[in-house]
Formats: sequence, C-alpha cells, structure tokens
Amino acid sequence: MLVREKLDHLVERHTGIEAEMVKNPDPETYVKLASEYAELGPVVSKIKSYIESENNLAEAQELLDDKETDAEMRELAEMEKQESRERLEQLEEELKFLLIPKDAADDKSAIVEIRAGTGGSEAALFAGDLFRMYERYSAERGWKVEVLSESDGEVGGYKEIVFSINGRGVFARLKFESGVHRVQRVPETESGGRIHTSAATVAVLPEAEEIDVEIRTEDIRIDTMRASGAGGQHVNTTDSAVRITHLPSGIVVLSTEKSQHQNRANAMKELRTRLYDMERQKADKERADSRKGQVGSGDRSERIRTYNFPQGRVTDHRINLTLYKLERLLAGEGVDELIDALITDHQVTLLADIEGHGEG
Repeated sequence: MLVREKLDHLVERHTGIEAEMVKNPDPETYVKLASEYAELGPVVSKIKSYIESENNLAEAQELLDDKETDAEMRELAEMEKQESRERLEQLEEELKFLLIPKDAADDKSAIVEIRAGTGGSEAALFAGDLFRMYERYSAERGWKVEVLSESDGEVGGYKEIVFSINGRGVFARLKFESGVHRVQRVPETESGGRIHTSAATVAVLPEAEEIDVEIRTEDIRIDTMRASGAGGQHVNTTDSAVRITHLPSGIVVLSTEKSQHQNRANAMKELRTRLYDMERQKADKERADSRKGQVGSGDRSERIRTYNFPQGRVTDHRINLTLYKLERLLAGEGVDELIDALITDHQVTLLADIEGHGEG
C-alpha cells in the first residue's frame, strides 16, 4: 500500500517549490529549486490522478449505498466503481516505480578499472576479454571509451586497465558490474585439456564533475615520469606519464596514454572520481548495513559472475541467472539481457522496502 501522508507531502512540496520560485531567489537557489520541481513533476501528476480516482471511487460507492438511487444510476455507479478500482491499481504500480529512490550518480559517465586476479597469464587474457566486451557494448550504445592507463599482460590481455566510458546514464547501466568475474576454460598452453579457473576484478565508479569534489592544490603531489609498456606498445620516449598522489587519502592515480597535458587532465579526472566514490561507498555502507546482500551492495570482493567456456554459459550468482550465450555476451550483444535482469532485481528490492515502510 502507498502511504497517503507521503503522497500529500510530495504534492505540498511541489506547490511550495513553485511558490519559492516566484519570489525570485538568487540564481543558484533557483537552479536547485527548478531541478527538484522538474523531478517531482511526473510524480505529482500521477498522485493527482490517483487522488482523483480515489474520489471517483468514493462517490460511486456513495451512490450505491444510497437506497434512493434508481436502477439506471446504480448501473452507471457500478461501472464507475469498477473502472476507478482498476485505474487505482494501475496508478499504484506506476507510482511505486516513480517513488523508488534515485541514485544521484545514475546519469553520470563512468570510470572502469579491470585488474587480473588469480590465474597469472590466463587472468590477464580474461581481463582483456572483459575490456573488449565493455568496449563493444559501449560502441553499441553510442558511448565513447578512452583508455586512461594500462599495464599489459605477458602473453596478451592486461594486468590492469583503467578506462572512462562517456555518455548519459553509463553508471546506471554498468554499476552492477563491480565485483569478481571468474572464468573457467582450457588455456591454449594446456596440453592435457584441463579446465583452469582464473579471475579478474571489475570496479565501476561514477565519474565525478568538478562541482562534486573539491581538490585543494596543497593536498596533491604531481610527478612526471617516462611511460613504459610491454613490447614497445604505447611507449612515449618523453617524460609524459603523470602520477598524482592525494596526500590526505593516500590515493595514487596514474595516466600514461597521451601527452603530458592530457595525462594530467585524465589523472585529475580519475582522482576526482575515486574521491567521490570513496564518499559514496561510505554513505552506501551506512545505508546498506540494514539490508545486507542486495545486488547493489558494491562489495568489490564479492564473486558475482562465472564465464564457463566449455559449456558456453554465463552465470550471475547474485540473481541465479544462467545464460547459454557466452560468445554473444563477450561480443557485447548479450550484455543488456544480464543488466536488465540485475536492474529489475534491484528495483524489486527497493519496491519491497517502500511497501515494507508502507505497512509499518
């Protein structure tokens, strides 16, 4: 059930914001009010329809309870009652989804870090597979991928790769990819045909804007150095690589891909993102302590998915979903099916929270 007081409060808030905007506040306050007003608009519109349907239902019931109501009028009231009931049920479902708490970072671009875990060369090759999967998926959605730093594996793939994905709503789609991805396959070097298990860790961080995080000049140390890479790949002979150390937190970021100027910009972008993520993790932990084990817990040490090559299957352990579409997934085509299932599961959890509070 929806809590009527909450609905009334949202309508009052919407009206209150409108009144404040008319008073010509300073530009910064006006922008904040306008943003909240626009966000509440669709919800308030639905709430008004919901209240109207409730009133129609009550009026129809009143006519039916009145002994004086003639047969023709009674028939009309019965139809109105039925229609209002159905409309109320539909509006209630729509409102529940509109009332799901929004993640402030959902609209943002993201910075993704993939690190080879247990399994040596095989893990590095798998990290490469994961990078290409996200790269292809991004291309399908029209997002732009830019590598910020990489450390090549000895026989291919990556020991570590950090890249940004720019586009609207990237974080909303990819945030559930954070965690340990496990691969089971027979390595090309394995003559006995034995299946090896290796792993790579993925972290997806919402990219922070300058307004999200303030970094003071005295809190950072910037070092430049010569970039290096395996087999002469991505090597600059000039001192172009940039390393930034954030002294209060101890966070170190490195950018080795472009000119020194570009590397400095990339490193600052990554540092802002990590600091913003640190604050989000802290806030999320406080919120999630009361509801352990949900999909979006963001625990990056948790094993979330297994890619089994001999069977051509992918299993997401958080929602017990298995798809026999490994090749399609790695080609970026099947990623949406997994992500949609994870988002749906997350919304169901949040809806249960709303309904739980409604009953309380």
